[in-house]
Amino acid sequence: MELKDFYAVRGRIGGLIRDTPTAPSAFLSEMCGGEVFLKLENQQLTGSFKPRGALNKMLQLSEDERARGIVAASSGNHAQGVGHASRMLGVEATIVVPANTPKVKIDAIRRYGVELIVHGDEYMDAERLARRMEREEGKPFVSGYNDLDIIAGQGTIGLEMAEAHPELDTVLVPVGGGGLVSGVGTALKSISEGIEVIGVQSVASPVMCESIRQGRIVEMELGDSVAEGLHGGIEEDSVTFDMCRECVDDFILVREETIVRAIGLMLTEERQVVEGAGAVGVAAIMEDPGRFSDRKVGVVVSGGNLEKELMEEALRAV
Repeated sequence: MELKDFYAVRGRIGGLIRDTPTAPSAFLSEMCGGEVFLKLENQQLTGSFKPRGALNKMLQLSEDERARGIVAASSGNHAQGVGHASRMLGVEATIVVPANTPKVKIDAIRRYGVELIVHGDEYMDAERLARRMEREEGKPFVSGYNDLDIIAGQGTIGLEMAEAHPELDTVLVPVGGGGLVSGVGTALKSISEGIEVIGVQSVASPVMCESIRQGRIVEMELGDSVAEGLHGGIEEDSVTFDMCRECVDDFILVREETIVRAIGLMLTEERQVVEGAGAVGVAAIMEDPGRFSDRKVGVVVSGGNLEKELMEEALRAV
């Protein structure tokens, strides 16, 4: 995937999404002794970055594929991105989510008029059902991460960050299935090979990090996490595995209690509503601020679909 591909995607979806701010963070900059800038995708349409990839994918479906309707699996935010795109384009959508999807996200998904199925305990259970529906019903599957068109859409975030702050030398990106970091990392390294791209996962669900360490996609037991958007396994032979090996320089794993505090600090210090998955980059700075001293750090704040109960817990933690 080359730089021109990301510019082509931006031309395709640019009028349909928000160019979200890449804003300086005084409290994080002071904390680490560097300069920190927050890419506020919590202010994106649907409250997360997901419409970028969903629109890029669905705009390129054929008339026949659109007529059949699409199927997707999601832990919440991808479902809203697909729902938004399907309503905009007049495409019927069936979306499967696991039972651990927050109610705030399920309620939001239903508002897009999609057929919603709740299935399984975690993301891979939902994905397996959606893939079966793809085979049995002939509906195109719109992956949340394992698709080059989805990845290219997410990569437009990297273009915007580089244009807003070309001085960035380090970027922290949340990692679940790897679609976001594959796109952002590839786009940024196409602009500046020397930029350090760091993937951030929770200690409870470090599947991509462990897969990279072992040199193969692994299955592993997962713990509960407030960053449920990053929770779950990776589809076998996912294109994101090799892309992450190419563009991710390092991984940081953050603790659950730090993620909760990061949500609270984003509320009190930045006046930003940020969900668990969106707060992991902030948590990475909080756990090891010295690592980012004298660095110019971009943090992708990937989403803001936060449940009231977790918001209250986070505020008590700061």
